[in-house]
Amino acid sequence: MDFNGKTAIVTGAGRGLGLSYARELARLGAHVLISDIGADRQGAAADASVAHDAAQALAAQGYSVIGHHGELVSETGCRQLVETAVEAFGRLDIVIHNAGWVGYQAIEEAQPEFVERALGINVYSPIWLCKHAWPHLRQSSAARVVLTSSDRAMYQPYAQPGLTAYAAGKMAQLGIMNALSREGAADGILVNAVAPVAKTRMWGVNGEPDNLKPQWVTPGVIFLASDQCQDSGYILRASNGQFTATRFVENPGVDYPLDLARIRADSAEQVARLWEQIKEC
Repeated sequence: MDFNGKTAIVTGAGRGLGLSYARELARLGAHVLISDIGADRQGAAADASVAHDAAQALAAQGYSVIGHHGELVSETGCRQLVETAVEAFGRLDIVIHNAGWVGYQAIEEAQPEFVERALGINVYSPIWLCKHAWPHLRQSSAARVVLTSSDRAMYQPYAQPGLTAYAAGKMAQLGIMNALSREGAADGILVNAVAPVAKTRMWGVNGEPDNLKPQWVTPGVIFLASDQCQDSGYILRASNGQFTATRFVENPGVDYPLDLARIRADSAEQVARLWEQIKEC
């Protein structure tokens, strides 16, 4: 797979999954901007050395990589990130929004600052990042955007208490993906998402895990970022070296929004009586 001449931004790339994505893109010839605020496990604080040390380590191997340290929850921060990449490499072809954090807070204890932090990195960041990347992506012959969701948001059996804000942000990225996959279609900008499972610092794991290794997610993300990917609006679930793609698909025969081609009911009582049929997938 050839990325020579292409420029990629990877957020949250100073460590873990993002660093694995950045390393592989660089190895395959891409110019890569590693962006990382260097936050702690609570999503707070900042350490500029995280991004710059990662970039320097890859540059020392002969790769075309630079580091970026800055917040991405504001439009200004995202604009500056895009400008840094374009000024350094002259173009932008790929945006991988991997930055995020996992924070637990019971719903009865929910605090505005905590919720805002989750929405900032999962909702505001991808919107502002894509806004300022879009004019440059439109000029690319193979523009790709990869957002990040989570099985713990998409599937009720995997949900965990205390992850309401996290789940809201991760599901929001799927809405952004769907909207932008339609908006980008005319210009050939493909937008997909990955739902990765990997034992990283966010999992509380340091060192090399025995399973669920971050590098086992990377091939799927690299594919989504490549010109060999010709689909848009898909969620690539990646776990333990295995991959499965999914998306929200309408039932057959639907004439939206006039006819859902399903069960008709005229009262709450009828809905109750027909509920077993209504809830069939």
